[in-house]
Amino acid sequence: MRQGMTDLTIRAAGQADLPALLDLYRHLDAGDMRCPADKAATILERFLSYAGSAILVGHIGADVVASCTVVVIPNLTRGGTPYALIENVVTDAGYRNRGLGKAILRAAVEHAWSAGCYKAMLITGSKKPSTLAFYEAAGFEQSKTGFQIRRLPVRAE
Repeated sequence: MRQGMTDLTIRAAGQADLPALLDLYRHLDAGDMRCPADKAATILERFLSYAGSAILVGHIGADVVASCTVVVIPNLTRGGTPYALIENVVTDAGYRNRGLGKAILRAAVEHAWSAGCYKAMLITGSKKPSTLAFYEAAGFEQSKTGFQIRRLPVRAE
């Protein structure tokens, strides 16, 4: 993607990306407890075994500046067609408002379509008009009602 003089390359994350990815997640919630490196490596290894799923990273040069997780979920309805859940959408605060978040979401949706998904959905806990407008501008529509039960408190906005 060309964004002014900035080249964004998007690809699936691997073990070598973990330190930068864990640093990037601080932009989701600075107060969140960081996952220990050894635990993160084990979790990523397990995650990579989920067919069709990926943690996408967008990088500019050596810097990981955006990411999102795409989980492909097998399905017994819709003729056995899977669906995708997108989570942990984040862009480094220093790189926001350059179209990088929309680019990583486009890549996530394309990834879902390539995996044969009939829909890709995401949920945000944010009530900020700017966040909701961002998702709409990225092509998502607010057309379902979501419910959740949590063991951990919601993130502060």
